[in-house]
Amino acid sequence: MFIGHFAVGMAAKQIKPTLSLGTLFLAAQFLDLLWPTLLLLGIEHVTISPGISKMTPLDFVDYPISHSLLVVIFWSLLFGVGFFLFTKNRTGALILASLVLSHWLLDLVVHIPDLPLYPGASPKVGLGMWNSPFLTLLIEGAIFIAGLVAYLHIKKKQEQPVTWKFWSLVAFLIIVYLMNFIGPPPPNVYMIALAGQLQWLFVIWGWWADKQKPR
Repeated sequence: MFIGHFAVGMAAKQIKPTLSLGTLFLAAQFLDLLWPTLLLLGIEHVTISPGISKMTPLDFVDYPISHSLLVVIFWSLLFGVGFFLFTKNRTGALILASLVLSHWLLDLVVHIPDLPLYPGASPKVGLGMWNSPFLTLLIEGAIFIAGLVAYLHIKKKQEQPVTWKFWSLVAFLIIVYLMNFIGPPPPNVYMIALAGQLQWLFVIWGWWADKQKPR
């Protein structure tokens, strides 16, 4: 899942409007921001295996630090506690911790059984929606629209304008998603890791698009 994670970040703005969209994106995509770094360091591994699922040619050989349920729960708690210690914002901390965990839960729906429950000799789980491109596009598209509507609703309620900065972010997310869907497989694992690092752009863009001028 890709745009679905960002959609959950948008929707969370309804619960705590003072949280920046960039911060919400950081939490929702934290696992996929961590993963490419671990790839570059050779700690986690992926291979390119066209046909392994109908939506992606990536075979996630092992990624227990970034995507095993037990460690993800740890990352969720660490993220939430860290935010609370810096801000004393309990509600915000709970939301951000939940967003980190939500990433694994959404991945569970789309991935083929490759998500470990814990590091080591763990069973692997995944409901395999990636084997149905139509269903994947339908469900993830619906999640994205719902998240977008929720974000627009809270901005309207706050009487804050939604500018071209935000709409350009939405357009770029959709373009990247469709390119991943219809484009050729990546040439090598190194390029996968580098492309993954570019997701930091969405965090910065989210902060920029959501920033309001003081009244």
